Amino acid sequence: MTVPVTDPRIRTGVADLPDETDVVVIGLGITGAGVALDAASRGLSVVAVDAFDLAFGTSRWSSKLVHGGLRYLAKLQLGVAHESAVERGILMETTAPHLTHAMPMLLPLMSSVSRPQAALARAGFFAGDLLRRKAGTDADTLPKPRRISRTETLRLAPSLRSAGLRGGLLSWDGQLEDDARLVTAIARTAVAQGADVRNHARVLSATGTSVVVRDETSGAEHTIRAKAVINATGVWAGSIVDVKLKPSRGTHLVLRADTLPGLTTAVTAPIPHTSNRFVLVLPQPDGTIYVGLTDEEIDGEIPDVPEPSEVEIGFLLDVVAAAFDRPLHRSDVIGAYAGLRPLLQSGPADGGAQQARGRWTRTPSDGSTSDLSREHAVLTSETGVITIVGGKLTTYRQMAEDAVDATHLADGHCRTRNLPLVGAAPRAALAQLEEPARLVRRFGAEARLVLDNAREVSGLSDDELLAPIAATVPATLAELIFGVTHEGAIDVDDLLDRRTRIGLVPVDRELAVPAAERALQLVAIHRGSQM
Repeated sequence: MTVPVTDPRIRTGVADLPDETDVVVIGLGITGAGVALDAASRGLSVVAVDAFDLAFGTSRWSSKLVHGGLRYLAKLQLGVAHESAVERGILMETTAPHLTHAMPMLLPLMSSVSRPQAALARAGFFAGDLLRRKAGTDADTLPKPRRISRTETLRLAPSLRSAGLRGGLLSWDGQLEDDARLVTAIARTAVAQGADVRNHARVLSATGTSVVVRDETSGAEHTIRAKAVINATGVWAGSIVDVKLKPSRGTHLVLRADTLPGLTTAVTAPIPHTSNRFVLVLPQPDGTIYVGLTDEEIDGEIPDVPEPSEVEIGFLLDVVAAAFDRPLHRSDVIGAYAGLRPLLQSGPADGGAQQARGRWTRTPSDGSTSDLSREHAVLTSETGVITIVGGKLTTYRQMAEDAVDATHLADGHCRTRNLPLVGAAPRAALAQLEEPARLVRRFGAEARLVLDNAREVSGLSDDELLAPIAATVPATLAELIFGVTHEGAIDVDDLLDRRTRIGLVPVDRELAVPAAERALQLVAIHRGSQM
């Protein structure tokens, strides 16, 4: 049995790793962190490792949405749609209410949206609301969709192109405070359940009963024997076992909020000359706007950090410009990021692999990745490594449950459906917290811990610890310090690119480097004084 931990902290490297464990999890994106939590919460001993860092790969490059399955419903992927709606409700109402909130989604009825298209969209939104009700999600969490007037449409999105605008359709979906924060919360909850979670620890080789891990900071190697090894490395799954994926790249732009002033709702901008394709314009709580999403097939070697193409950037700008009065230019783009979806192609490449869950789908005849199913599958290789592939961020918990079930090690049933993440609390309780709103949004009920920890480590005043790093960077020294002491950050990159998302805007990142270096130094001094 694992031993619960009251002060969960992520560790680095291979020092003091056990020689034996029940489960080794490879990869600490959303799926790997979820697998670690699921297994540990069932009483299994768990070691979970990542070659780089928490949320280093695809998990930090999302739209920061918790989708309810409307897109999949439109493609008649009914099982995926229902699963998405269920998992969205679990996240928003039970496991992570502190990291999620309802996001209004506006489809403006412009001249480019015909009345039949509008009727079809409205039917889709009401079908999506039926999914919400079937999933058991309360209307107080996600209100019902409705048609709104031209006046209300322009009040929610004053910058919209007003010529030919006849109103809008308003629906609701879930928005994440930040995808990387969700991964970090899941990983720390796994530690609280007894898992040993390590970043900067690379798996050099793996079978179903052992792994060799190298400490990326010291070069030391360690072998761990295990009863089960689970490969949750996403688009890099093929580096561990022989599995056939067809990755696609999704690109987002980052704009300042004043680029489209007054925007208080997400806008679903129709792509001209299409019947059911859109670009999302998503206001963020940190004073930025994300614009996405593309779906471009990629070939060749999988990069550690994907790069958006100028073609994709231009495409997104053109679509948004067509929906808003203000012209958008390349100079308005203050950042851009791209993620790779680990989509299943047609089945396992390894003839010895066995399907444990998920329905394999045939690659579209035109080679497109946009129509590939977002279902997931659990595979077992000839050497016994269990691989979880496919899926998406919203359904990570179900994916993790299926992967742990495939080990046949756990006597107890999955507990994660009703297991709140660290910092989680009912929304009414969160609203009563006296700590700064930013800390509550990002750490929930742990906001006080974040501030108390920073005081103890640094000896600085609250004013110094809570001051924004810069005029355009609302992050604080207190949360940077917590990133080092509790969340496994060991360098500036970990702090600025994963624990916070300052790195999405290069000019802001440059401004924040001194604060990140200061946080690392303060923690080093404090640790030295404790020795």
